[in-house]
Amino acid sequence: MRPFFGYHMPNFTFPGVPPERLFDRVVELAQAAESAGFDLVTVMDHFYQIAVVAPEEERMLEGYAVLSALAMRTSRVRLATMVSGVTYRNPALLAKTVTTLDVISKGRAVLGIGAAWNESEHRGLGFAFPPIRERMDRLEEALHICRAMFTEERPTFEGTHYRIEAALNRPRPLQPGGPKILIGGSGERRTLRLAAQYADITNWFGGPEEAGRKIGVLERHCEEVGRDPSEILRTVTVPLVLVAREADGRGIVESMPPERRAQAMIVTPRQAADALDAYRRVGFGGFMLRNTGLPTPDAVGLAKELMTLLA
Repeated sequence: MRPFFGYHMPNFTFPGVPPERLFDRVVELAQAAESAGFDLVTVMDHFYQIAVVAPEEERMLEGYAVLSALAMRTSRVRLATMVSGVTYRNPALLAKTVTTLDVISKGRAVLGIGAAWNESEHRGLGFAFPPIRERMDRLEEALHICRAMFTEERPTFEGTHYRIEAALNRPRPLQPGGPKILIGGSGERRTLRLAAQYADITNWFGGPEEAGRKIGVLERHCEEVGRDPSEILRTVTVPLVLVAREADGRGIVESMPPERRAQAMIVTPRQAADALDAYRRVGFGGFMLRNTGLPTPDAVGLAKELMTLLA
């Protein structure tokens, strides 16, 4: 059985593409990902570009508007943010938004959620940015509310930060039990505990050794909460620059911020398969590849060969 593959689009700046053609390029990439066999297409839930991708002044589209539009131009891939910051939306509104995406996409929505971290856009756009302890408390309450609104008819919840009272969520999600929940982040004390309680999918960064160690932490949390860890799909974001020939990747890497160039892995599909096997051996079942490393439909298409090699 081949691994799960996601195609993440953190970058909306495409050389030579004017603003009026911007979404057309996004559609081209999403459709190429679907054709190549990707299981999930994600976009960021940010309002400024983030520093690890490009300067914050570069283009950024609102995530759920993009996903809803992509739902009408794709037919198979699941759709999600990677991931929604808990501080950006009331969680009941977030549950309603993701339910609407599920209906529009005919049952392909995934709820991606995390504690939020980008202080610059919070300050610039007027979002409150509480300390990390409070953000984690809010994330826990938000997960409870979203799961309840996906699975219960008229849930009520009274938390420290959020409350709902006999909340309606009509129409219901199309997926039985509601959209899967993807929790981004690998904080060992709280994030992974919440993942053990609520996540269907997790996503982390890091090399096989460090990321693999965190699988053990997640499994211990699962044991504490009485959850079978095999129910959670563990995915990792890998900075692959996928090329037919190694020389083809130089131009892509040169366009990246200097701090990201050292992390970029310029690899052919065969080399990529060998690299990803190291993650599979420590327990990862899925991989997220980004449009910073697969920036054109042709580059995305190379992933089909990689998937075949890992089948």
